[in-house]
Amino acid sequence: MKTTALVLLAALLVVPACRRREKIRVQATDEESASLASIVHTADPKTAPQLLKGFHAVEQNAWRWTMAKFAVALRPPKDAARKGAVLTLKFAVPDPVISRLKTVSLSAAVGGTPLSPETYTQAGEFTYTREVDARLLTGEAVNVEFTVDKAIPPGEVDQRELAVIVTSVGFEAK
Repeated sequence: MKTTALVLLAALLVVPACRRREKIRVQATDEESASLASIVHTADPKTAPQLLKGFHAVEQNAWRWTMAKFAVALRPPKDAARKGAVLTLKFAVPDPVISRLKTVSLSAAVGGTPLSPETYTQAGEFTYTREVDARLLTGEAVNVEFTVDKAIPPGEVDQRELAVIVTSVGFEAK
């Protein structure tokens, strides 16, 4: 009888401990709730998958060097398929690039349609801005390809091809 009472007492103590006190909540994972951004900050790991090609690793938690050809996927802003949008690339042409190459020209193509290029003859921070026609901004994602006409080739000091430094790229609503 003493043994039965001890077993019963132990069972009564264990049962409350087995009860779940909080309900289980099912939440979407980042992969399930991910959607494309209209503006990509190149140092942001959440939008890094939108950097399709030609970007090197993040440096100083703020920017990335690019190769001569680089591309990004962007979500068109609301009403862009009707009103169009403005493509904005924020970047820098570092002094070593200008010192060595003298000039660089940057051009872009949205969904394969070329936009006018711009030439840079001095080092500094710049914003490449172009209006994008509404007919190019249909669908959930639009690929934007950039080309810099000249880049520093891989060498002894740095094994990467280096063109410009990009901090952000995106579509802004009109």
